[in-house]
Amino acid sequence: MDYKVFITLFLAVFVTTTGVGLVVPLLPVYAHELGAGSFQIGLIFGAFSLSRSIFVPYFGRLSDRKGKKSLVTVGLFIYFFLSLFYAASKNVETLILLRLGHGFASAMILPVAQAYVAELAPEQEEGKIMGLFNLSLYCGLSVGPLLGGVIGDWFNIQVSFLSMAALTFMGFLLCLFLLPPDPEPNKENPKVKKQSTPYLELITSGSVFCLFTFRMCFTICIGITWTFLPLLASTQLALSSSAIGVVVMVNVFVAGILQPPMGFLADRFSKKIFVTAGGILGVTSVLYLTAASSFGELVLANGFLGLAGGIAIPAIMALGVIEGRRTGAMGGMMGFLALAHSVGMLVGPLLAGLLIDLFSFETIFKLGAIILGTGTIVFFFRK
Repeated sequence: MDYKVFITLFLAVFVTTTGVGLVVPLLPVYAHELGAGSFQIGLIFGAFSLSRSIFVPYFGRLSDRKGKKSLVTVGLFIYFFLSLFYAASKNVETLILLRLGHGFASAMILPVAQAYVAELAPEQEEGKIMGLFNLSLYCGLSVGPLLGGVIGDWFNIQVSFLSMAALTFMGFLLCLFLLPPDPEPNKENPKVKKQSTPYLELITSGSVFCLFTFRMCFTICIGITWTFLPLLASTQLALSSSAIGVVVMVNVFVAGILQPPMGFLADRFSKKIFVTAGGILGVTSVLYLTAASSFGELVLANGFLGLAGGIAIPAIMALGVIEGRRTGAMGGMMGFLALAHSVGMLVGPLLAGLLIDLFSFETIFKLGAIILGTGTIVFFFRK
């Protein structure tokens, strides 16, 4: 393990996701104040995942051929630059355009950073290493909403937007000055060029297909919850920004603290059991959201959904590292899992926004449970 690379990427992802998490509990409410309907709110969140879905396969494969430091660094700078314009946005269309740009930048950051770390992971320790690294993501996304809620109560959302920009700029500086240059590919034999496995070859593998399906279905549930749980808490339960921040935070906090220990256990026991158990618990948690009618019940239900992610995601990432090593396309494999995440975050908010306008909040959580249950069944019988 090159711990300098690991720590640098860990800190960069942590500060960046903290900045992103600052605006998560406030953005749906802010869009609602600008006149956005439920479908438009879903479109604001889905725009990020749309552009990310388009570009993440390309950047994942590009990182296998051209290196990873430059992609991560450029992505962080673009993310910082676009964050400056959120504070000046006055309409829904501007928010959608900015979210499209942030999705493009994001395609260069997390999947490539995960591939960078995955290549450092020793065999039989894939779950532990990826679980430790994912802690940076989950801690940032748990601290961010809580801090964003406090800032929203004390100041306004414009201050949250500027705070997101400042934190992302810190991540950019960390990677620019502390991340070492990419090693020359195939240094032992310079005549051998680094190859990139086509995505069609990856998806036709049954093991990769079931990983993609579960990851996508699980993320659809997360996308529905992240987008509309704050709006439910604000409009139907009249919770404050700080309380909404706590509701959102508990999910990623619980999932985050479980990443290292569950990754460690996934290296020693059946990864299939961990993923399946997480899927079943996730279905139960999302169904509980349909009956939650108080702050405490929302926290409990979302906390159990975080527990489901904490159990399942380290095992999924470990299986992804193993497949990436087997196919010789670590960047491509991490990009493929990131694509599943992006598709889920695109489909979930858009579909849920449409259903809320037609039916009710309870309908979207029931739909999420059905989708996650389907993904769990596919994984269990195909893996």
